[in-house]
Amino acid sequence: MKSPIKFLFAALFFTFQLYAQSNGSIKGTVVSSQNFPLEKVTVATQNAGFSTLTDKGGNYNISNVKPGNYTLIISHIGFTTSSVQVTVTSNSVTIVPKVTLAESQNTLSEVIVSGSVVNRTLANGKAGIKTIDLPQSIQVINSKTLEQQQTLRLSDVIKNVNGVYVGSARGGAQESFWSRGYDMSANNMFKNGFRSNSGSMPEVASLEQVEALKGSSALLFGNVAPGGIINMVTKTPYFSKGGSVSFQTGSNAFYKPTIDFYGPLNSTIAYRFIGSYENAESFRDVVTRDRIYVNPSLLFKVSKKTHILLQGDYLRDNWTPDFGTGAIGKELVDLPRNTYLGAKWSNGLTTQATFTGQISYKFHKNWKFSSNTSIQDFGRKSEGTERIQPSANGTLNRPYGKNKNTELITAQQFNLQGTVMTGSVKHQLSTGVDTDYSFGQAYTYAFDTANYDQINIYDPSTYENDNGSMTGARNSKIVRTETNRFGGYAQDLISLSDKFKVLAGIRWSWQEAQAINYNEKLTAGVQEYTPENDPNPKKDAKRIDAAFSPKAGLVYQPTKNTSLFASYANSFTPNTGIGIDKQPLEASIIDQFEVGVKKEFWNGILTTNITLYQIVNNNLAQMAEFDAEGAVNSNSQMKILSGETKSKGVEVDVNVKPIEGLSILAGYSYNDMRFSDTEEGIVGSFIEGDRVARTPAHTANLSFFYTVPSGKLKGLSFGSIANYIGDRIGGWNRDYAKDPNTNQIFIRDREIPISGYTTIDVSAGYTWRQFSILCRLSNITNELNYTVHENYSVNPIAPRQVMATLKYKF
Repeated sequence: MKSPIKFLFAALFFTFQLYAQSNGSIKGTVVSSQNFPLEKVTVATQNAGFSTLTDKGGNYNISNVKPGNYTLIISHIGFTTSSVQVTVTSNSVTIVPKVTLAESQNTLSEVIVSGSVVNRTLANGKAGIKTIDLPQSIQVINSKTLEQQQTLRLSDVIKNVNGVYVGSARGGAQESFWSRGYDMSANNMFKNGFRSNSGSMPEVASLEQVEALKGSSALLFGNVAPGGIINMVTKTPYFSKGGSVSFQTGSNAFYKPTIDFYGPLNSTIAYRFIGSYENAESFRDVVTRDRIYVNPSLLFKVSKKTHILLQGDYLRDNWTPDFGTGAIGKELVDLPRNTYLGAKWSNGLTTQATFTGQISYKFHKNWKFSSNTSIQDFGRKSEGTERIQPSANGTLNRPYGKNKNTELITAQQFNLQGTVMTGSVKHQLSTGVDTDYSFGQAYTYAFDTANYDQINIYDPSTYENDNGSMTGARNSKIVRTETNRFGGYAQDLISLSDKFKVLAGIRWSWQEAQAINYNEKLTAGVQEYTPENDPNPKKDAKRIDAAFSPKAGLVYQPTKNTSLFASYANSFTPNTGIGIDKQPLEASIIDQFEVGVKKEFWNGILTTNITLYQIVNNNLAQMAEFDAEGAVNSNSQMKILSGETKSKGVEVDVNVKPIEGLSILAGYSYNDMRFSDTEEGIVGSFIEGDRVARTPAHTANLSFFYTVPSGKLKGLSFGSIANYIGDRIGGWNRDYAKDPNTNQIFIRDREIPISGYTTIDVSAGYTWRQFSILCRLSNITNELNYTVHENYSVNPIAPRQVMATLKYKF
């Protein structure tokens, strides 16, 4: 087999070389009016299909260009567009004189981590519409911001997104993000536009940008929660050589080397390889982490109109399960921040491998087609002691815990985008279909004894000499769940005039899920067969949900630097349980209304975005009071769609660029998420008017970063970022329960009040030629607070810590 494969690669390489030898190439440099190199400037040949981006030095190289005369169009966000005439001859390099781009004086930008609204399309947008024309609140955090802030986790990146925050970090295995009163984990996490398992700590070293689309995105992505989605966009190859080598080190014996190499293999193939290794202890005793990550990618220029992008990444993360300090009743346990209450032999392992392929074909100047494929293999297992739930005197029976979960996700997308005119009316059309299949396995374990030991959380001598291990664990159950999703959408952005635009679209989504339960057989304490060998697995009822998700919006732009919008959209959320007819409960339909304004002042020096929204779920599933025969219902899984939640709020973003090199970003978010209609006195029903757990009313962020642009201090930089998360509720929401002794209905109160807090990070650095050093001091006030999952994973935030990054770019 090896010889034919070698021959095939050799033949392909020889063909590429012959094709390239008769053509020429174009090289040049793009700078700002202050003579600073401009990175990621788009350089394209007008009506000829060649394009590239400038590198960090402002350099570009367009290879394999047929001889002839061309017009180069050079454009960049926030700058005026320039054009240059060039002539390409066979087997030669055309050197273009340096191009200087002036800053634009009248472009309504929309950045969102640079603050305002970026006049660009999103990597995951599918519809190919500029964010300025979308009646939706969007924030984009680019790689420059990630580098300046020395981000390590996705939670570090999300600090820049107004109104989005970490809701919990169960067991230290993953982070759950919330927005507008809704959990964004599970179905709302995406990578390169594909649904991604949220059970890991994603690697940020490979991220080009992170996109946060707030509100309903069901039109394009189907079954997603209405709070918003997060899409992680990874870096892609360049047809110019470059890269970087960096080394990070910091508190708690942390160190992390990272490499990033990219360049052309020939005139039609470019590559990129990113790799990192991370090793660290923790501010928490016993806790450690050891991660390895690789991210290779290839870009093929098949023709002027066809590109193929192949990307893969692999993460192996060894971590220590950590369920924090726990709670006693409604009070968080007051222990030193470093105290670890789990067994010292606790351990966890997460692996995640992803492959994506994208074929992009521009078959007309106004039309393009893309076909995207993704395969993801996820696995996570852990063992140790968990659920820190001590008694009032501090006694804690440490229960054994062992978990294993796997998931395979395959997905396919076909998207068509184009522009047509009907008289003077412009239509930006997009349509597509997508499908994905997931196969998940959840392993449950039983133990010869339920608890590992008993300790007292206030007496370290009861657990500091722990030298045990897990014994007597056996796999008692496996639940295998298959989920199929299919959807099709169509959308039209109608430009009625330069000032009025209408967005109209609709999606149909279909989802089928079925779980099969495989159980052990245990007789007199002896396992006769394992779940793998269960001859009669139990199938749950097949759940089929289908729904239409419309979206409509109006955009009014009275001036070039002002945009107002209003929109309506809905989404659907599948429910668990059964109805009174004992059939699977139908999905809940959730309506969202949103209005906003985007305004730029003084030629872009100040940009503001204000958004108001209301999200209503008037089909909230609640336990049924009576069954179909009219008898009092005692089955907590028998439900009716009779309740309502309402989330309403406002988000304000401000971006200021008062002088060259200085950027200031501020944001404030108010959210009121409550149970607005519930079944009073029904067991399991929540209390009407109560705020939903883990939803603070107020969040805010403020950051600045300044780089000295010229003079003797050129290259010096410093900055800061502050985040505020307001008061919120941990534990569970109050609900109606029945006293087993008296049969009286009462309100069960398991809420844990958590106070608000503010963290402040500061950084300073210096860049000299290709070298840079950047230092960060995080949580400078040493603030103590917690992320709380229910009442058993109460994890303290990190204390004051220091980090330094040394980087060499080439």
